[in-house]
Formats: sequence, C-alpha cells, structure tokens
Amino acid sequence: MADIRVGTSAFTAEGWVGSFYPEGTQPRDFLSYYATKFDAVELDNTFYRTPALTTVQGWNTKTPSGFIFAAKLPQVITHEKVLVDCEDDLNHFLKTMDALGDKLGPLLFQFGYFNKSKFKSGAEFLALLKPFLKKLPKGYKFAVEIRNKNWLDLRFVDLLREHGVALALIDQGWMPRPWEMKNALDLITADFTYVRWLGDRKGIEEKTKTWDKIIVDRRSDLLEWVELLKKVHNRRIQILAFANNHYALCRRRHKAYYAAFRIMPNLPISATRSLFYPYVSAHTDA
Repeated sequence: MADIRVGTSAFTAEGWVGSFYPEGTQPRDFLSYYATKFDAVELDNTFYRTPALTTVQGWNTKTPSGFIFAAKLPQVITHEKVLVDCEDDLNHFLKTMDALGDKLGPLLFQFGYFNKSKFKSGAEFLALLKPFLKKLPKGYKFAVEIRNKNWLDLRFVDLLREHGVALALIDQGWMPRPWEMKNALDLITADFTYVRWLGDRKGIEEKTKTWDKIIVDRRSDLLEWVELLKKVHNRRIQILAFANNHYALCRRRHKAYYAAFRIMPNLPISATRSLFYPYVSAHTDA
C-alpha cells in the first residue's frame, strides 16, 4: 500500500520552542529535532526565493534517509511572472533543490487569487497553464494549488491528470473542501495527493501570532478528512498532508493530527507515533 506522510508547513515559528521544541533548542538544531518526530515537511521559505545551495545541502545532512521535503516554488514564478518567461527561474530552483537527492518530494505551484484584471476566466488561466505543464521537466513531482473556487472544474482537473500533476486539496477560508464540492469531480490527478490544512489566516492572526497553543477546534474537520483520505489510500495513492499555524496551532495541533489519522485502519503511520501516542492515549481533547 502507498504510504502516508503527515507534517507541518515549515519547521519553525514563533512559540514553538517550549511547546514543540525543548526549551533551549537552538535554531540550527530545529530540523534535526523535527525529523525525529516527523518524516516529512513542507518548506515554506522557498516561496520567497530559491535558497542557497549550502542551505539545501544542510537540510539534507540534518535529516535521515527516507525523509521527504515538499517545497513551494518561488513566488517569482507563481505570483510575479505568473508562468511567463520564468524558465530560468524554474531551472535554477530545480537544480538547487536537486541537492536533496531522493529526499526531494512534491513541488507546489501555489497560486494566489486572481481577479478579472489578471485573468478574465478560468479558461484563460488554463490557456497559460497548459503549455507550461507540457514543458515541465521529467523526474519531478509537481502539485498545483489555486484560490479561485470557480476554476475547479472538469477541464482543470483533467489537464492536471493528463500531465500527472497533483491538485492540492486545501482546507482554507474561501475554497470549498473536497466534500463541499457541488460537482462530483475526481480530485485525485496523480499517483500522490497533496493535502494542505491552512485555516483562516486573517481570523486567527486577530487572536494571536504566537503559535504555542490551540485556538480552533478542528476535530470534526479532521474526521471529515480522515474519511476522505481513507478512500484515497484504498486507491493506493500516496498521501502527503501538511498544516500550518493558522489551522489550529502548535503542539496540540500535532496531537489532533495523530488522533485523526490513528483511526484509519491499517494505514502505515510514520514517525509521528513516537510523538503523539502518549498524548492521544492520555487526553480526550487531542
């Protein structure tokens, strides 16, 4: 059966020392410690720029064999140039990330919301996306995330499926979750699926910007995700799922993940068991 990986978007944030990382942990040791609890991470900092080669080599050195790095493509590709004249940017990013070797996992094109001044319709966006996907280099896994809910239609998912690119399934303020879709679409478009638990960034940051406690109870939402991902897993599709601080919040958020996924019968649970099991067995609020 295909495996399932659960991790976080980025491996550090304000408030994690003392709530996830032991007190006194230095930033240089964050990733090494993280990799003892999780076997996958989504790199968020790659969205802002392609990292230095030495940084990527350091990530490789600090993680064990079998660890997976998912990463966002730089915003110069998705937000500034929006797929136009960005071949050099893409090639530079891929060449740099190749330093991760077989630890390199899916690479995410995270697009923002586009208003009609940028694209008059989803069809216009597809007209740009189609030739871009056709030219993507082989040997990598890619995923695409969009924030225009009306663009989620058969034409869009069929285009991704044609090129083996995963549709990112997101839990985010203004996008429908898979079970809320009005159209009965098969949203699995590759041999893996990429799940992102994002939450309501604006709403949660009105309450806190220190990520050391739970703010939103996501248990019912996670159970919906469990039921969905059971079906995905039964199709022998690899699952990679990541959450950021705006979904629920730090350590008890991690407990919630495991509490949800532990009810999936016969799923291969990754290194998270060593972190979560003592908590979920002792606390009913996990």
